Amino acid sequence: MPRYEFTKIKKSKKTHKRTNSVDRYTTTIYEKVPERNDDIFILTQEGDRLDNLANEFYGNPNLWWFIAQTNNISTMNVPANTSLRIPVSTEFAGGG
Repeated sequence: MPRYEFTKIKKSKKTHKRTNSVDRYTTTIYEKVPERNDDIFILTQEGDRLDNLANEFYGNPNLWWFIAQTNNISTMNVPANTSLRIPVSTEFAGGG
């Protein structure tokens, strides 16, 4: 599922010299991911990155942002010994 599938595009009448357009995505607000009994909790190790964890748990490294959003972190690189919640379901990753 594309990360910005449900994000609105703000159209502009102005154009930019280089791109011929200044259309922009508006801010996407994702629903809070409710905790479930079957969520997985991990303690990160040295060198762990969210794209690798997303690939391991979801089979899709592009869902790294979903793990970041769930855990309220803003970087793909995660310090060792960080506790992360990995939702089993990605149903809340599609926006809405």
